[in-house]
Amino acid sequence: MDEKDMKELLKKAEVLIEALPYIQRFNRKIIVVKYGGSAMLDEELKRQVIQDVTLLKLVGFKPIIVHGGGKEISRWIGKVGMEPVFVNGLRKTDEDTMEIAEMVLNKVNKSLVTMVQELGVKAVGISGKDAGLLSVTKKYADGQDIGFVGEIAEVKPDILYDLLENDCLPIVCPVGVDAKFQSYNVNADDAACGIAKAIKAEKLAFLTDIEGVYKNPDDKKTLISELSVSEARDLIGAGFIGGGMLPKLNNCIDAIENGVSRVHILDGRIAHCLLLEIFTNKGIGTAILGDKESRFYHE
Repeated sequence: MDEKDMKELLKKAEVLIEALPYIQRFNRKIIVVKYGGSAMLDEELKRQVIQDVTLLKLVGFKPIIVHGGGKEISRWIGKVGMEPVFVNGLRKTDEDTMEIAEMVLNKVNKSLVTMVQELGVKAVGISGKDAGLLSVTKKYADGQDIGFVGEIAEVKPDILYDLLENDCLPIVCPVGVDAKFQSYNVNADDAACGIAKAIKAEKLAFLTDIEGVYKNPDDKKTLISELSVSEARDLIGAGFIGGGMLPKLNNCIDAIENGVSRVHILDGRIAHCLLLEIFTNKGIGTAILGDKESRFYHE
């Protein structure tokens, strides 16, 4: 073997050794992955995300995927000659739109199940309606009626524990029901956050279409790699956080304050972003942690 080949092999060994402390720390711990955005539309990126989550499962993590499908829902709404309507960033969901949304989300769900099982891991696709996982109330947008959009009222995670106990990878689509068993579309970020809080997940990872949290969104050099809850609140209070990042960061804070150890915001458009964030010392996105939690291998 020549020197160049040996150096390449040693680099691979170094990568595995760098991952070792993370594998040790998070072995048998639950991680919730919210999967959405552009990474759901690109087949190669979709395959890489599923490879990442499957690898986490095979090295001892207990992952749960909560997926969205907003862009796919909009595409199908257009196919049937309807126009998607949004109020303050929330999809207005009438009866016809709800029917399409549930159909599309279930289609996406089973396609992800198939991809996981092709890699040799048992997966089970469910919705928030199954076993009473997601109970909701009607959500309003600044007082405006936006139809069948749900606000999570309660999460009953028993079915998730059962699936994890039976060595399955649960894949959840964000549809819930109210007290009268009416179906509601639920924001996937909210669903992932609610589930992570209910099961006191070790980690919650949001796959998004941006690299993470910036102090100045116009300056890519201001990406923040680690952020405490109090620092996150300061950024929000100072007006640095706006747009779609504001509710996402508030979800992160809520999760941390309700038992989740660490939350990650990652760019799902980057190949194998989950592995790069979780198994490398530097990481590539933004990690939000409790004020009392120490930094972990990020010196």
